[in-house]
Amino acid sequence: MARRRRSVMSDKLKYELAEELGVADIVRREGFGGVTSRDCGNMVRLAIERAERTLADQE
Repeated sequence: MARRRRSVMSDKLKYELAEELGVADIVRREGFGGVTSRDCGNMVRLAIERAERTLADQE
């Protein structure tokens, strides 16, 4: 059975986070598969921090 690719983050957000972390050049050359797992984890951490800030600002 084929797995469906389901993305939680938009591509725009992923590219913004990659720029912020300084790995955007790797993404452009190799795609997100070329990004280290550490940097992917850092992207997730940044996304969570942004989401938490957005929620705090809304309250």
